[in-house]
Amino acid sequence: GALEGDENAIWSLLLASGYLKAESYTFCEEYGSEEYELVLTNREVRNMFHNLIKRWFKEDRPSYNGFIKALLCGNRKEMNIYMNKVALATFSSFDTGKKPSEATEPERFYHGFVLGLLVELRGRYTLTSNRESGFGRYDVMLEPCGKEDPAIILEFKVHEPDEERTLEETVQSALTQIEEKHYAAALEARRIEPERIHKYGFAFEGKKVLIG
Repeated sequence: GALEGDENAIWSLLLASGYLKAESYTFCEEYGSEEYELVLTNREVRNMFHNLIKRWFKEDRPSYNGFIKALLCGNRKEMNIYMNKVALATFSSFDTGKKPSEATEPERFYHGFVLGLLVELRGRYTLTSNRESGFGRYDVMLEPCGKEDPAIILEFKVHEPDEERTLEETVQSALTQIEEKHYAAALEARRIEPERIHKYGFAFEGKKVLIG
């Protein structure tokens, strides 16, 4: 009953049962609060918790977010739905037309957001960002650790009304840049077949995004 009403009660239970002991005690007179530093009582208890936590995660498989699942399957439609309806709903609009120094800020922001989503792939992929390959710099490259997964190159581009009429043209511009600057060269040098290298262009305009 106490555990259901107070999630912190677990520490009192572990302390009372001898799994934890109080290492130090501090009383704050100003706020009337008490703080205890708790430690495991001995090696046997430490091993017990170590083995318990290992069992919790032993059979678990990674539960990827919707964007990662779509990316690994090559499902552009689902990638677009996730990014537009879920992620970008929380973003603020960017105004890139007033200060030239702010012109690349949206691209950096979206770049950082996607990198945050890709963190889940650590261990399955080697992730590099803004590195030189071929004749230029790609935005994000994912090199698979195994032979069953595709390699992935992502290029980000903010829509420029003076150069592109639509977001579709911006996507095509990003994909063209991947090809013209031979971003796949580093992957091909590691004997990854061209057909196993997936390339995506990300086009941004305010809160809108198009992935192609």
